[in-house]
Amino acid sequence: MIPFVGRVSSEEQDLWIKTLSTAMPNETVVSFSDLSHEQKHQCELAIVANPDPEDLVALPSLKWVHGLWAGVERMVHELPEASFSIVRLVDPNLASTMSEAVLAWTLYLHREMPTYARQQKALSWLPHPMVSAKNRRLGVLGLGALGRASAERLVENGFSVAGWSRTPKHLDGVECFSGEQGLRLMLQQSDILVCLLPLTKQTQGLLNATRLALLPDHASLINFARGAVVDDAALLAELDSGRLKHAVLDVFVTEPLPLNHTFWQHESVTVLPHISAPSNPQSASEIVASNIAHYRETGDIPTSVDLTRGY
Repeated sequence: MIPFVGRVSSEEQDLWIKTLSTAMPNETVVSFSDLSHEQKHQCELAIVANPDPEDLVALPSLKWVHGLWAGVERMVHELPEASFSIVRLVDPNLASTMSEAVLAWTLYLHREMPTYARQQKALSWLPHPMVSAKNRRLGVLGLGALGRASAERLVENGFSVAGWSRTPKHLDGVECFSGEQGLRLMLQQSDILVCLLPLTKQTQGLLNATRLALLPDHASLINFARGAVVDDAALLAELDSGRLKHAVLDVFVTEPLPLNHTFWQHESVTVLPHISAPSNPQSASEIVASNIAHYRETGDIPTSVDLTRGY
């Protein structure tokens, strides 16, 4: 018996349990709340979606948990001394979905859509010169599975693309940077900066006033990573001054974004409700099923999160 442990709506939980059960008919997937005291003491693995840490503590025989999302920073933060392994979802479908979103919103900024939307409201008929894709410099922060797929998709669409990662990497057609000096150099040449970094102790507040000031005048930001990677006050200051042109934000420190937050009404901010790359229940369930089947056969737990790094 495998418990589903998550702080999600009952409708979302029912969908996941149904889809997971279809993907692995030899397993019994049930809601954590349906487990008896004895069953809780017998579970050695669980499937999780933003789980309540107290629920996981109530499973004393737990060896590992399989997440249904790519991000695991909240679980790592809430369970810093977890006695079990945490396996994050690595879904090629998710990388493709994210790269599609990155391309879509890059084009939104590249073709000056925020400007033309404002002009429409003002009844202003004013064409602006178009910049070719090869002359628009894109910077991608984070070159993991999502960042790599996104950078490659931008290259395929003719953009000049650079990427930054914690350790050196190589991608065809992408100018790769690493380390603190590399970060400075990449920021200085990014007309549109795409943030896809995991949230860790090292990346929290990474895009602060000092680093945002390195971006070229009239640069724009896309944050599809986590809200806490960006210093909100510093970003607002740059937008209010007009030095930065626009920010497309899909993630926030507090979600849903509070109704009184400045971002909602700011003419230089596009607010999205964390929709850039949702997990696909079908493909995610198939991956989870494959990993659990392999574990049943061999006893090997899939590659787990490094708690010291946070991903």
